[in-house]
Amino acid sequence: MAHSHSARSLAHYEEVGLYDLAFAQRKTDVEFFVRRAKQLPPGSSILEFGAGSGRVTLPLARAGYQVCAVDLAKPMLDRLRARLDSAPKVVRERVELKRGDMRKLALGRRFPLILATFNVVGHLETFLDFAAFLRQAKQHLSKQGQLLFDVPIPHPDEIEADPEQLHPAPRFKHPVSKQWVRQTERFEYDAARQVLLVESEYRVAGMRDPLIVPLSLRQWFPKEIEALLYYEGFSRVQSYADYSDKPGLFAQDTLVFSAQK
Repeated sequence: MAHSHSARSLAHYEEVGLYDLAFAQRKTDVEFFVRRAKQLPPGSSILEFGAGSGRVTLPLARAGYQVCAVDLAKPMLDRLRARLDSAPKVVRERVELKRGDMRKLALGRRFPLILATFNVVGHLETFLDFAAFLRQAKQHLSKQGQLLFDVPIPHPDEIEADPEQLHPAPRFKHPVSKQWVRQTERFEYDAARQVLLVESEYRVAGMRDPLIVPLSLRQWFPKEIEALLYYEGFSRVQSYADYSDKPGLFAQDTLVFSAQK
């Protein structure tokens, strides 16, 4: 999760139970990152920014990799810690938790693979923020190491949406009451800052008022990211389409960027 200056970004990650349920069926990105990790020798160390509650972290650890899992949101790391407590000892011992800011974290060691998963770079709202992250990533990459991160392609349906219109999202069952939760979203785009506000509204039968959870995300365009990577001294910059091995040219929703220092 998030490393923005915006408190609205952090609020999204306080409702950990709802977060986990909302994204429980999201598997394609996890499979992609695990597949990429398996290009490393068994037991290699991976630095993961935006580890959240462990959607990617735990599969990496189960696959045999040492993972330094970094996040800024304490509720998300607490949830990951609880999940580790119930995991086999061999998995627990492979995961190190760090609460920190991806723009500033200094661990004093290097990794052959650095991941920034589930659009955590969307919380970098300015060029200075993104550049600071890339500099820290470069400091932590080993020789020939790889930086890998995903970012959604800005979508006209979202950045041009009527901010008064509510859009239905898939429903899911509440983690405690087991009642169906109905979810809607609204989008409000600040074109000057290229920041999209996504407000998710959750309603459960019998609930007097809906729970409204805001999320602010910078809309990064592909050429902006390429320019930043090259400017900060990265090379072999490549992009992949929608968590596949196809070139980024064919992407419909998400680009995964790969770069080396």
